Amino acid sequence: MTDPSHDHAGLSDTFASRRYFKKFETIIRHLTRVAAAMQAEGRLSKSDVKVLTAYLMRLNFTFRALSMKYLMAGRDTGRFFGSLAMDKRDSGFPVAAELMTMANDAQQAERHLANMASETQLKDEMVRTIISDRTVPSKLQFALSQRLYYQELLKGELFWTQNDPVCEWLENIGERRRRFLLHWAAFDSQVNLPVIYLMELEDGGKVALPKDERRWPEVQAHLMAQALAGLKLVTIAKGFDEDFDDLHPKHLRRFHVGPMYSSAYTEQSGPLHRVLEEAEAPAGQDWALAWTLEELESEDVREERAGWFGTVEREIFALDPFGGRGADTGATRTQRAIILPQRPFQVLAELDPPGFGDVQKFVVSEAGQVLRY
Repeated sequence: MTDPSHDHAGLSDTFASRRYFKKFETIIRHLTRVAAAMQAEGRLSKSDVKVLTAYLMRLNFTFRALSMKYLMAGRDTGRFFGSLAMDKRDSGFPVAAELMTMANDAQQAERHLANMASETQLKDEMVRTIISDRTVPSKLQFALSQRLYYQELLKGELFWTQNDPVCEWLENIGERRRRFLLHWAAFDSQVNLPVIYLMELEDGGKVALPKDERRWPEVQAHLMAQALAGLKLVTIAKGFDEDFDDLHPKHLRRFHVGPMYSSAYTEQSGPLHRVLEEAEAPAGQDWALAWTLEELESEDVREERAGWFGTVEREIFALDPFGGRGADTGATRTQRAIILPQRPFQVLAELDPPGFGDVQKFVVSEAGQVLRY
């Protein structure tokens, strides 16, 4: 069995670490623009984009916090504090253990900050050290970076390994029948990637789902236990449908954010590795990000006996009808996309590797333009 740690790299060089975080800040900014472009095309609703953008911003805040934690990576700070562990082989993202440690740090952030000098004190001491001792105040810089890290954690709204379900009302569709949008997310530790879920459901319960003190905690626990990228959507939806007689999942979507490919940081094999190598793009433009949307829709309802005299509704889900792939994918349709700057896209178009014909290409520019091919 392969040791997964062999696929993890520590960014122990200061400049490499800072470039890595800068790259992700740029990528997430482009991702929000791609979501807006998909809304303009009618492929995502306004509420979809609002939800996705919120999770992407949480992801951005997580990267910002980690960038503060590892701001002094590779410098002599007087103590060993490690370096960011990233998955160089499969995802290009930090490993899930980084987010788990961050969640633990967040629980104790107030205590750490209470025992630290203030930002102003640290900066004043740094100036005095530079002027009087004529040395680089590395230890003070490290102390300041850790203070900034804990301050970011206290702000909250970060992307954790588990981001519990949120329930938003959409409409009333009859007496005691309501339509809700549920959304939740996870950082999947098996693949080290963020995964975002959106489910539209109809609620026939006596009490509206988010106000139901019995069902709502059960729904949250059920969905988080199923938030695994390896599970098929039809498995998740059927399990939910069977466990909650008065909740009817009509539309389930799952967004896989990543992998991120970069000639400077990752070692993934396959066509994109060659594309990025041959593109020889300048720093900041030597990347590509995969983005996959899986969708599962209910196409009909059947009645099923429940107890002696009752019946319940069960959903019949539509699976991909093309080439008999529905049973394999467990989805009604799957849309694969890739987001990349102009230079790598030109090389991709020239090489035209097999398997990319049905992949949507979003080409982004530093000016903020998004072109779809």
